[in-house]
Amino acid sequence: MKSVLTRLVTCAALVATVSLVTACGGEVPGPEAEIRAWVDAMQEDAENERRREILSRISEGYTDRRGNDKEAINNILRAWFLRRDGITMLVSIEDVEVIAETAAKVRLTVGMAGMGADRFGVSADAYRFELELGDGNDGWELLSARWGELGASLE
Repeated sequence: MKSVLTRLVTCAALVATVSLVTACGGEVPGPEAEIRAWVDAMQEDAENERRREILSRISEGYTDRRGNDKEAINNILRAWFLRRDGITMLVSIEDVEVIAETAAKVRLTVGMAGMGADRFGVSADAYRFELELGDGNDGWELLSARWGELGASLE
C-alpha cells in the first residue's frame, strides 16, 4: 500500500497536469463536448456524494470485466461514500473517441483525495479509467468501464 505522502504527491502532480491541459484546451464541438460535460457532471456528483445522479448516468445493461452490473456499482458507491467524509477529484481526460456519434470511448485519469478512516485522516488515490459510453434516450450513459490504480494494468 502506498504511503499517504506518496499519494498526496501523486495528486499534486495530477493538479499540475490538469492545470496545463485545461490552459491549452479550446472549445470542442458536438458529441465530444457533450461527453466532456458528462464527465464534468459525474465528477461534480461524486464530489457531492450524489449517488442517485451518478446511477442515472449508468446504463441498466452496464457490465464490466470484474463482473459488476449496475447494482454492484451502486453498492461500491454506497460503501465508498460511507468511508469518506468529503472528497475532491482531479480529472484529466486523455482521449475521447466518438464512434458514429452514438458510442464513445473515454480514457481519463482521476486523482481522489478525501478525509478517510486511516490513521492520518487523509486518503488519496489515483486511477486510470477507460469508459465505454452510448448515446441513450436521455443522453450519454456508461455501458462499461475498466480501471486500475495509476501505473497498474486496467481490469
